[in-house]
Amino acid sequence: MSVLSRIAAPPATHEVAATVTALLTDLEHAPPAVLLPNSDGGEALSPALAAMLAGGAPRRLLGPSGVGASGLLSPPRAPARIPSPDRAAPRIPLGPTGIGTTAGVVRPAAPGRRAIPPLYCPPPVRDDPALAEAVNAGILAWAESIGLYEGKMDELHRADFGRLVMLCHPDCDDPDPLLAAAKCAVSEWSVDDYYCEEDADDRAPDGTPSSAEAELGPRLELAMAALDPVALPRGYQAQLDRALEADPILRAFRTSFEHLARYASPAQLARLRTEIAGWFIALGAEAGWRGAHRMPPVWEYLTNRQPHSFLPCMAPIDAVGGYELDPAEYSHPAVRRVTTTAALAAQMVNDLYSMAREDLSNGREFNLPTVLAAEEGCSRQEAVQRTAEVHDELAHRFETEARALAATASPPLHRFLTGLWAWMGGNRAWHADSRRYHDID
Repeated sequence: MSVLSRIAAPPATHEVAATVTALLTDLEHAPPAVLLPNSDGGEALSPALAAMLAGGAPRRLLGPSGVGASGLLSPPRAPARIPSPDRAAPRIPLGPTGIGTTAGVVRPAAPGRRAIPPLYCPPPVRDDPALAEAVNAGILAWAESIGLYEGKMDELHRADFGRLVMLCHPDCDDPDPLLAAAKCAVSEWSVDDYYCEEDADDRAPDGTPSSAEAELGPRLELAMAALDPVALPRGYQAQLDRALEADPILRAFRTSFEHLARYASPAQLARLRTEIAGWFIALGAEAGWRGAHRMPPVWEYLTNRQPHSFLPCMAPIDAVGGYELDPAEYSHPAVRRVTTTAALAAQMVNDLYSMAREDLSNGREFNLPTVLAAEEGCSRQEAVQRTAEVHDELAHRFETEARALAATASPPLHRFLTGLWAWMGGNRAWHADSRRYHDID
C-alpha cells in the first residue's frame, strides 16, 4: 500500500498493531548506531559524521545501546559537534507512544507463549528536525512545480520524506543532496500511488480506453524511458517526448535524476537505474499475484521482496555522502550479498509497519506476516513474531558479513558499509515515529 493511502487509512488500534509499535520503538537490545566507527585502511566516516560521534553519541541522539555500545563512548578524540541553537528539539520516540501503545508494551509471556522481542536493528545516528523540514519544503516546491500529488500537498508533507533522508544519510548535512535523494524516493513511491492502487488510471498512455492492470507494464516501460532516455527516429521522438511530459510521475523521474546528477557520476546514476528496473520487474510479479488471486509461498514472496525493497533508496548512499564506491566493488558478489541483505531487512521493518493498514486493502496488498499466516496457519500475533525473527536473522547476517568485508575493504567500501547500517537505523526510526501509530494531531 502506498505511503499516502497509508496516511489516509484509519488508525490501527488492535493488539497486533500495538505489538508492532513496541517492536519498532524498543531499543533495549539494539546494536550500536555505528557499525564500523574506526578504519585501519582509511576514513570510514565523513568529517561531519566523525565530528558528530566524537566522544560518543551526543546526548540529543537516541542511542547507542546494546552490545558494543561502550566502544562508542570512549574519551573524546576531537571537539564534539555542537548542535545549532536554532535547531528544533529531536522527536525520535524513546518508547511506544500514541494509539494502542498501552497494549504495546512488551510484557513477560504468558505460560506456553513466547514474548516477541524487540527488533535487532540499530538506532539512528542523528535527529535534526530543522534539516528534515528544509528538505520537506524543497520536496513540496518541486512536487507543486511538476504537478505531482496535485491537491494532496498536505498528505505529501505528512509523509515526511525529508525526515526519512535526514535520518538515513547522517553523513550529509547539506539539504540539497538530501533533497535530490528525497526526490528520487518520492518518484519511486509515486509509482505505487499512481499506477498500482485500486483507483489507478484505466487509460493507456496514448489516452485510449484500457484497464489499470493491463497498463502497469506499459507505464513502467515509459518510466524507464524517462530514467534512461530513448533516442527514437525523428518521426517518432516528438510523440514519445509528449507522452513523457504528460505524466507527472515521468516528470518526477526525469527531474529527480537531473538533480541527483549534480552529485552522482554516470556510473552511480546507472546503478540507481538498474536497481529501479529490478524493482519494476518485482512490481509486475506482485500484480500477477493479484490478477491470479494467488497468495505466494513465503520463499517466493521473499524472493520478490529482494528487488522490491529499499535497494533503490540505498543505491545513492555514496553519492549523497560525497564519495563514490567503485562499480566493480558495488557489484562484487560479497558486497552485493550484504547490500541486498540490508535492503531486505529494511523491507521487513516496512512489512511490520504496513501490516495492520494493509489489512484494509481487501487482499490487494502483500506483506510477510500475511503470507506467513496463510502458509503456516498461525495467528497474526505469531506471524508478527516470525517476521521479527526473519528481520533479526537478516540484520545479524549483515552485521557479521559486513564486518568481515571491512577487514580488507577499500576506504569507500568501508564507508558504504557504514552507510548501509546507518540507513537501516534511520529507516527504523522513520517508521517508528510515523503517523501510523502516533496521535500527532
